[in-house]
Amino acid sequence: MSRAFVFPGQGAQTIGMGRDLAEAYPAAKAVFDEVDEALGESLSALIWEGDIADLTLTANAQPALMATSLAAMRALEAEGFAVTDAGFVAGHSLGEYSALAAAGALSVADTARLLRIRGRAMQEAVPVGVGAMAALLGLDFEAASEVAAEAAQGEICQAANDNDPAQVVVSGHKAAVERACELAKERGAKRALLLPVSAPFHCALMQPAAEAMEAALADVVINAPAVPLVANVRAEAVSDPDVIRQLLVEQVTGSVRWRESVLWMAAQGVTEAWEIGAGKALAGMIKRIDRAVACKPVGTPADIAALKG
Repeated sequence: MSRAFVFPGQGAQTIGMGRDLAEAYPAAKAVFDEVDEALGESLSALIWEGDIADLTLTANAQPALMATSLAAMRALEAEGFAVTDAGFVAGHSLGEYSALAAAGALSVADTARLLRIRGRAMQEAVPVGVGAMAALLGLDFEAASEVAAEAAQGEICQAANDNDPAQVVVSGHKAAVERACELAKERGAKRALLLPVSAPFHCALMQPAAEAMEAALADVVINAPAVPLVANVRAEAVSDPDVIRQLLVEQVTGSVRWRESVLWMAAQGVTEAWEIGAGKALAGMIKRIDRAVACKPVGTPADIAALKG
């Protein structure tokens, strides 16, 4: 059986996430302490006792979700599991940074600082209200891409997340995304709904954020990961640090090719995915992509106890 460790993206955040891991495992608590120190503030207090509206701000949600994923990874390691028990790591958007930190390619402190920069840069790239994202349910990637291209009408509208066979997210100028929703319904989409996000991620409007990340990543040490990363923008495995650095820049404006990434891993013999961190969003996607890949949550001490059998 070949296993992959997968790491969730934005939207999985909840108040209190990771607290039980930190209470049960000193190594998990140390991750939150390290993130707090790297950011010069108590992000852990916000995660465990704060307001969900504050936690959901992109600049907070991104390092917070990474911290929770890394805490879960450290708890796994304390129980005798290792990242090298997986054949691959992969993450959904910001989860790619969590995957790289878990695989030793980035330090936890550098990852926290990068994600704070990434979150702020993505937030500031487009004035609030100018951009939007929408989930098109019941259209495949090809159909959704055609809808996005037709809806653009001189504005930006792109297929941003190829999540699973029946869910594609489009991103761009608000009016163009609204046109895409109407077109999608005409083309047979079951639903087309605007998402409660603060910026239009993974489209050309994020170019200022891509430039900010290029500058930030230039100064950071990236090691070869202990196991290959299945990269969002390529949907195949990479290990070269220089390639990873470039793909993390491209990822800001590029599509998250999650469906293809899961199919690629399955084609390499992956039969089991462990979702490391908050929520179960990836498990749902993976089930819809390939039922032969079993997905297990690893976000609480109870989840880890279940893995030990």
